[in-house]
Amino acid sequence: MRTACIRFGLVAVMMVLLGCSRSDPIKEMAAAWAGPHSNAGLIITNPLDGTLFPPDIAAPTIRWKDTNSKSDRWLVMLRFGQGDSLAFLAFEQSWRPDRSIWESAKEKSRNYPATLIVAGVNHRACRTILSGARITFGTSADSVVDPLFYREVNLPFKEAVKDPSRIQWRFGSIALGPPPVVLENLPVCGNCHSFSTDGRVLGMDVDYANDKASYVVTNVARLMTLATSDLITWSDYRRNEKDPTYGLLSQVSPDGRYAISTVKDRSVFVAVDNLAFSQLFFPIQGILAYYDRERKTYRALAGAGDPAYVQSNPSWSPDGKYIVFARSKAMRLRSIEGTRRVLLTLDECREFITGGATFLFDLYRVPFNEGGGGLARPLPGASADGMSNYFAKYSPDGKWIVFCKSKSFMLLQADSKLYIMPSEGGQPRLMRCNTGLMNSWHSWSSNGRWLVFSTKANGPYTRLALTHVDGQGEDTPPVILENLSQPDRAANIPEFVKAPAGAIAKISERFIDDYSLWRAGVNYRVEGDMAGAESKFRSALAMNARNVEAYLSLGNVLAARGLLDSAKALYQGALRIDPRCANAHLNIGNALLKTSRVSEAITHYRKAVSLNPDDAMAHANLANAYSALKEYDKALPHNLAALRLQPEKSAFYYCVGLNLFRLGKINEAIAKYRKGIELNPKSSSTYKALAVALTSTGRIDEAIDQYLKAIQFGDRKPVCLNACADLLMKQGRQAEAMELYQEARQMQSDVPSEGDGLNTD
Repeated sequence: MRTACIRFGLVAVMMVLLGCSRSDPIKEMAAAWAGPHSNAGLIITNPLDGTLFPPDIAAPTIRWKDTNSKSDRWLVMLRFGQGDSLAFLAFEQSWRPDRSIWESAKEKSRNYPATLIVAGVNHRACRTILSGARITFGTSADSVVDPLFYREVNLPFKEAVKDPSRIQWRFGSIALGPPPVVLENLPVCGNCHSFSTDGRVLGMDVDYANDKASYVVTNVARLMTLATSDLITWSDYRRNEKDPTYGLLSQVSPDGRYAISTVKDRSVFVAVDNLAFSQLFFPIQGILAYYDRERKTYRALAGAGDPAYVQSNPSWSPDGKYIVFARSKAMRLRSIEGTRRVLLTLDECREFITGGATFLFDLYRVPFNEGGGGLARPLPGASADGMSNYFAKYSPDGKWIVFCKSKSFMLLQADSKLYIMPSEGGQPRLMRCNTGLMNSWHSWSSNGRWLVFSTKANGPYTRLALTHVDGQGEDTPPVILENLSQPDRAANIPEFVKAPAGAIAKISERFIDDYSLWRAGVNYRVEGDMAGAESKFRSALAMNARNVEAYLSLGNVLAARGLLDSAKALYQGALRIDPRCANAHLNIGNALLKTSRVSEAITHYRKAVSLNPDDAMAHANLANAYSALKEYDKALPHNLAALRLQPEKSAFYYCVGLNLFRLGKINEAIAKYRKGIELNPKSSSTYKALAVALTSTGRIDEAIDQYLKAIQFGDRKPVCLNACADLLMKQGRQAEAMELYQEARQMQSDVPSEGDGLNTD
């Protein structure tokens, strides 16, 4: 940015820059500034009118938008209450004061509001104001004091998940540029973090080994090490139960003795095709449980442990006596009941992503009572209001709660706004600091006068912002902390830490192992990067040649490339380590079936079923193998077993229907097909199979309808077209039949039978 600084009296410089010949252009321009000139083609976009800066903040970049095409330079004026003024000439629509000027401006605006004026001129007529605007700002006597700990993430979300080693954590003061990176190259996901009130204890969600519920709690030090000795896992809460746990949104207690989290949880957690809002996350099941670091025990918190509700997003009161949390009625899907699956698939989330379905949370408060819990009560002002309320944070004095409100869901919502209200509930007030796009992830400074939060006001990459909150809960317009973030990184989960700025210089990890590498490979595979997945799986095996999961996963990658012999060798390697590995037998069976070695495949499928009778896919594939040998009576019991284990999977109804039809049980087959279509109304193969069954019972008109739907949803192969045309001819619908016959003749013959196995379309 090209600028020039001019105080009143520095006439020569101003004359040169503006091309003026008069003796005192500054005074003339100031005199030309008559009236507010508000919105006269120019708007100051940063800072906002009424902004209050902390005394320990770096200089902001002043920005404006000028729609007057004749303006080619701008006079920036700072006027202070003592009558002192400064003027600067800018040749772009932004300007940032240097450090000495900014320090002087903060000092002069501490007791009296200052005025910022931006005036647009043209170099040919420098004393004519073409556009202009003014705002006022001030500097608070309250320092921020605390350094910030926050995370920088590459976007979109699926890229960050695929390679979490690119995520960085920074720690330091807001007074200069971006604070130092203190944690990086962590090859596993690290998520929510929190500190004890005194800043001496750090807790962080991490993925350790094959356990997404791992949580590290450790003492803060200048050189920190995250070691296995610092790890706990929320999975240890009632581990004997089959319900899974991720343990998201954990929080350390103010005194550092406890940590609390959502356990036995399930969540919507999917990538969305939107750079700014590239994930949708909210829990649909879960209870609150806490870990006692002294006793090394896990217990559910009474009052927040009802599985009929999802209880999440806990936050401690500063004295540790209360927990405020988000609650909603739990959502249960039959497709995941009885499984170890924690996260819903994209198909299971369609109603929320494209169907307009909502999921609303209310804030509840429950006594902690030294772990005994108590009666949870809804928080007035943040419950039963037709909105979703979440992410409550107490002020350090316990007087206020700041929380988020949006139309639905939680955390990363475009319409999320910050509200403040008394901590025991009351009338919430929309805060002045809210920007136009997403306001969330907030944290109080230890003196209770500053709130930091995340926003997307300036684009898809989340930025941090500050607001001042006075003793009456009144806040000020946001101060965007532009200098703290990289331009291509989203800054989120900021937290003020009551510690010196250099209290953390570097955080290292000592718990990365072969399972961590294996999990990284799984993330690559989920995102379709098979080369990255193969590399991670091979690295896991290089670190631990007895990692069964890595053998299986690497085998699956090679099988997808058609390298079936190499894949089978890896599956057999897994069996040498663990002869009772059901998945190894299942995968060997799949490889054998692809090479038409059906009888050998059946041997391995039967072994997989005997080792894990609750594996629906093992039953389904065994049934498919028996069907390939036309042993339908042997296939059907396994079809039915797969259906019993996963009753919401439409493809299993299709397979059951096929074998019922082959065994002459036509009406039963028709009923199964209809149920499959009910679950998946776009399954062309099921429509075609139903049409075949209806034809065999003489229900020609119904059969035609099903063939036409099969064609509508993608089955335009000759066998389907001709079969439908034949029935149309029988019913005298010759014109329609001839169109289908003609289309079939124009296509190459590609005619699988209606019984060629499992189809998951």
